[in-house]
Amino acid sequence: MASSASQICALLLALAAFTIVLVTTMSNRWRISSTATVLVPTDWISEGLWMECPVTALGKVQCKKFSYLLSADTHIQACRALMIISILLGFIATVLSLLGLKCTHVGLSNEDRKVKFAATGGFIFILGGLCSMVAVSWYAAMVTAQFFDPLYAGTKYELGDALYLGWAGSILYMLGGIFLTCSCKGKKREKYSGSKYGYSVGQAAPQKHIYTKNSETVTSTKEYV
Repeated sequence: MASSASQICALLLALAAFTIVLVTTMSNRWRISSTATVLVPTDWISEGLWMECPVTALGKVQCKKFSYLLSADTHIQACRALMIISILLGFIATVLSLLGLKCTHVGLSNEDRKVKFAATGGFIFILGGLCSMVAVSWYAAMVTAQFFDPLYAGTKYELGDALYLGWAGSILYMLGGIFLTCSCKGKKREKYSGSKYGYSVGQAAPQKHIYTKNSETVTSTKEYV
Protein backbone atom coordinates (compact mmCIF):
# COMPACT_ATOMS: atom_id res chain seq x y z
CA MET A 1 0.00 0.00 0.00
CA ALA A 2 2.86 2.38 0.85
CA SER A 3 4.50 1.78 -2.52
CA SER A 4 1.24 2.40 -4.35
CA ALA A 5 0.62 5.64 -2.42
CA SER A 6 4.13 6.91 -3.14
CA GLN A 7 3.70 6.18 -6.84
CA ILE A 8 0.40 8.06 -6.95
CA CYS A 9 1.87 11.08 -5.13
CA ALA A 10 4.87 11.15 -7.47
CA LEU A 11 2.64 10.95 -10.54
CA LEU A 12 0.37 13.75 -9.28
CA LEU A 13 3.42 15.92 -8.67
CA ALA A 14 4.69 15.25 -12.19
CA LEU A 15 1.24 15.97 -13.67
CA ALA A 16 1.09 19.30 -11.83
CA ALA A 17 4.51 20.15 -13.23
CA PHE A 18 3.37 19.10 -16.71
CA THR A 19 0.44 21.53 -16.46
CA ILE A 20 2.74 24.36 -15.31
CA VAL A 21 5.14 23.75 -18.20
CA LEU A 22 2.24 23.73 -20.66
CA VAL A 23 0.96 27.06 -19.32
CA THR A 24 4.48 28.49 -19.45
CA THR A 25 4.88 27.48 -23.09
CA MET A 26 1.67 29.27 -24.09
CA SER A 27 2.30 32.32 -21.90
CA ASN A 28 3.05 35.74 -23.42
CA ARG A 29 5.06 37.00 -20.44
CA TRP A 30 8.48 35.50 -21.01
CA ARG A 31 9.99 38.96 -21.11
CA ILE A 32 8.63 42.43 -20.33
CA SER A 33 9.98 45.69 -21.70
CA SER A 34 11.81 47.85 -19.20
CA THR A 35 9.98 51.10 -18.42
CA ALA A 36 13.28 52.98 -18.69
CA THR A 37 13.82 52.02 -22.33
CA VAL A 38 10.41 52.30 -23.98
CA LEU A 39 9.51 55.43 -25.92
CA VAL A 40 6.36 56.09 -23.89
CA PRO A 41 6.96 55.42 -20.17
CA THR A 42 3.35 54.44 -19.52
CA ASP A 43 3.37 51.74 -22.21
CA TRP A 44 5.04 48.35 -21.99
CA ILE A 45 5.36 45.23 -24.11
CA SER A 46 5.33 41.60 -23.06
CA GLU A 47 6.55 38.83 -25.32
CA GLY A 48 6.40 35.07 -25.29
CA LEU A 49 7.62 32.36 -27.62
CA TRP A 50 4.77 32.83 -30.06
CA MET A 51 3.17 36.26 -29.54
CA GLU A 52 3.85 39.81 -28.42
CA CYS A 53 1.36 41.91 -26.49
CA PRO A 54 1.73 45.71 -26.45
CA VAL A 55 -0.18 47.35 -23.58
CA THR A 56 -1.26 50.98 -23.84
CA ALA A 57 -1.62 53.50 -21.05
CA LEU A 58 -5.37 52.83 -20.95
CA GLY A 59 -4.71 49.15 -20.20
CA LYS A 60 -5.72 47.89 -23.63
CA VAL A 61 -3.85 44.73 -24.66
CA GLN A 62 -3.35 43.92 -28.33
CA CYS A 63 -1.67 40.55 -28.77
CA LYS A 64 -0.52 39.43 -32.18
CA LYS A 65 1.47 36.50 -33.44
CA PHE A 66 5.04 36.97 -34.55
CA SER A 67 5.28 37.51 -38.28
CA TYR A 68 8.70 35.89 -38.29
CA LEU A 69 8.07 32.49 -36.72
CA LEU A 70 10.69 30.85 -38.95
CA SER A 71 13.11 33.76 -38.98
CA ALA A 72 13.25 34.39 -35.24
CA ASP A 73 16.46 34.40 -33.25
CA THR A 74 18.24 31.10 -32.82
CA HIS A 75 17.70 30.92 -29.07
CA ILE A 76 13.96 31.56 -29.45
CA GLN A 77 13.57 28.75 -31.98
CA ALA A 78 15.63 26.44 -29.78
CA CYS A 79 13.49 27.29 -26.74
CA ARG A 80 10.32 26.56 -28.71
CA ALA A 81 11.66 23.17 -29.74
CA LEU A 82 12.78 22.30 -26.20
CA MET A 83 9.43 23.25 -24.66
CA ILE A 84 7.51 21.23 -27.25
CA ILE A 85 9.80 18.25 -26.64
CA SER A 86 9.25 18.63 -22.90
CA ILE A 87 5.47 18.54 -23.36
CA LEU A 88 5.63 15.49 -25.64
CA LEU A 89 7.90 13.66 -23.18
CA GLY A 90 5.51 14.51 -20.36
CA PHE A 91 2.57 13.06 -22.28
CA ILE A 92 4.46 9.84 -23.06
CA ALA A 93 5.67 9.55 -19.46
CA THR A 94 2.13 10.02 -18.15
CA VAL A 95 0.80 7.15 -20.28
CA LEU A 96 3.63 4.81 -19.28
CA SER A 97 3.31 5.71 -15.61
CA LEU A 98 -0.44 5.11 -15.59
CA LEU A 99 0.10 1.66 -17.11
CA GLY A 100 2.82 0.90 -14.57
CA LEU A 101 1.08 1.99 -11.38
CA LYS A 102 0.57 -0.79 -8.87
CA CYS A 103 -3.05 0.22 -8.26
CA THR A 104 -4.08 0.18 -11.93
CA HIS A 105 -5.24 -2.93 -13.76
CA VAL A 106 -5.35 -1.60 -17.31
CA GLY A 107 -3.15 -2.97 -20.08
CA LEU A 108 -0.61 -4.87 -17.99
CA SER A 109 -1.00 -7.66 -15.45
CA ASN A 110 2.64 -8.76 -15.08
CA GLU A 111 4.10 -7.16 -11.97
CA ASP A 112 7.65 -6.96 -13.33
CA ARG A 113 6.53 -5.23 -16.52
CA LYS A 114 4.45 -2.73 -14.54
CA VAL A 115 7.52 -1.80 -12.49
CA LYS A 116 9.57 -1.32 -15.65
CA PHE A 117 6.88 0.86 -17.22
CA ALA A 118 6.60 3.05 -14.12
CA ALA A 119 10.39 3.43 -13.84
CA THR A 120 10.63 4.32 -17.53
CA GLY A 121 7.89 6.91 -17.09
CA GLY A 122 9.77 8.47 -14.17
CA PHE A 123 12.98 8.65 -16.20
CA ILE A 124 11.15 10.34 -19.10
CA PHE A 125 9.64 12.85 -16.66
CA ILE A 126 13.19 13.75 -15.60
CA LEU A 127 14.22 14.26 -19.23
CA GLY A 128 11.19 16.49 -19.82
CA GLY A 129 12.08 18.59 -16.81
CA LEU A 130 15.65 18.98 -18.04
CA CYS A 131 14.42 20.14 -21.47
CA SER A 132 12.16 22.81 -20.02
CA MET A 133 14.84 23.88 -17.53
CA VAL A 134 17.37 24.38 -20.34
CA ALA A 135 14.86 26.35 -22.42
CA VAL A 136 13.82 28.70 -19.62
CA SER A 137 17.38 29.23 -18.38
CA TRP A 138 18.71 29.87 -21.89
CA TYR A 139 15.98 32.43 -22.61
CA ALA A 140 16.59 34.17 -19.27
CA ALA A 141 20.33 34.30 -19.93
CA MET A 142 19.79 35.99 -23.32
CA VAL A 143 17.38 38.56 -21.82
CA THR A 144 19.84 39.34 -19.04
CA ALA A 145 22.78 39.63 -21.43
CA GLN A 146 20.90 42.09 -23.68
CA PHE A 147 19.73 44.14 -20.70
CA PHE A 148 23.23 44.68 -19.32
CA ASP A 149 24.91 45.12 -22.72
CA PRO A 150 25.65 48.87 -23.18
CA LEU A 151 26.13 48.35 -26.91
CA TYR A 152 22.72 46.75 -27.47
CA ALA A 153 20.61 49.26 -29.43
CA GLY A 154 17.29 47.41 -29.37
CA THR A 155 14.52 47.43 -26.77
CA LYS A 156 15.72 46.09 -23.46
CA TYR A 157 13.54 43.63 -21.60
CA GLU A 158 13.32 42.26 -18.09
CA LEU A 159 12.53 38.73 -16.94
CA GLY A 160 8.83 37.93 -17.18
CA ASP A 161 6.59 35.98 -14.83
CA ALA A 162 6.51 32.97 -17.14
CA LEU A 163 10.22 32.32 -16.61
CA TYR A 164 9.81 31.93 -12.85
CA LEU A 165 6.78 29.73 -13.46
CA GLY A 166 8.84 27.65 -15.89
CA TRP A 167 11.65 27.19 -13.38
CA ALA A 168 9.19 26.01 -10.73
CA GLY A 169 7.51 23.62 -13.17
CA SER A 170 10.85 22.18 -14.31
CA ILE A 171 11.95 21.48 -10.74
CA LEU A 172 8.65 19.79 -9.90
CA TYR A 173 8.88 17.87 -13.18
CA MET A 174 12.24 16.36 -12.20
CA LEU A 175 11.24 15.77 -8.58
CA GLY A 176 8.14 13.85 -9.67
CA GLY A 177 10.22 11.70 -12.00
CA ILE A 178 12.85 11.05 -9.33
CA PHE A 179 10.26 10.06 -6.71
CA LEU A 180 8.48 7.78 -9.17
CA THR A 181 11.72 6.05 -10.17
CA CYS A 182 12.86 5.65 -6.55
CA SER A 183 9.53 4.10 -5.55
CA CYS A 184 9.97 1.49 -8.28
CA LYS A 185 13.54 0.73 -7.20
CA GLY A 186 12.44 0.28 -3.60
CA LYS A 187 9.85 -2.22 -4.73
CA LYS A 188 12.46 -4.15 -6.71
CA ARG A 189 14.77 -4.36 -3.67
CA GLU A 190 11.91 -5.59 -1.49
CA LYS A 191 11.01 -8.30 -3.99
CA TYR A 192 14.63 -9.39 -4.33
CA SER A 193 15.16 -9.67 -0.58
CA GLY A 194 11.98 -11.71 -0.25
CA SER A 195 12.96 -14.17 -2.96
CA LYS A 196 16.56 -14.45 -1.79
CA TYR A 197 15.72 -16.07 1.53
CA GLY A 198 12.62 -18.01 0.47
CA TYR A 199 12.36 -21.71 -0.30
CA SER A 200 10.22 -23.31 -2.92
CA VAL A 201 7.14 -25.29 -1.94
CA GLY A 202 7.86 -28.90 -1.07
CA GLN A 203 11.58 -28.32 -0.37
CA ALA A 204 12.95 -28.25 3.13
CA ALA A 205 16.19 -26.73 4.31
CA PRO A 206 19.22 -29.07 4.52
CA GLN A 207 19.56 -30.78 7.90
CA LYS A 208 22.68 -32.07 9.56
CA HIS A 209 22.77 -35.34 11.54
CA ILE A 210 25.63 -36.59 13.67
CA TYR A 211 26.30 -40.34 13.99
CA THR A 212 28.68 -41.92 16.47
CA LYS A 213 30.39 -45.19 15.60
CA ASN A 214 33.35 -46.83 17.43
CA SER A 215 34.23 -43.61 19.25
CA GLU A 216 34.37 -41.74 15.97
CA THR A 217 32.08 -38.87 15.07
CA VAL A 218 30.72 -38.83 11.54
CA THR A 219 28.77 -35.88 10.21
CA SER A 220 26.51 -36.24 7.21
CA THR A 221 24.22 -33.87 5.40
CA LYS A 222 20.95 -35.03 3.90
CA GLU A 223 18.16 -33.23 2.24
CA TYR A 224 14.58 -34.30 2.72
CA VAL A 225 11.79 -33.39 0.42
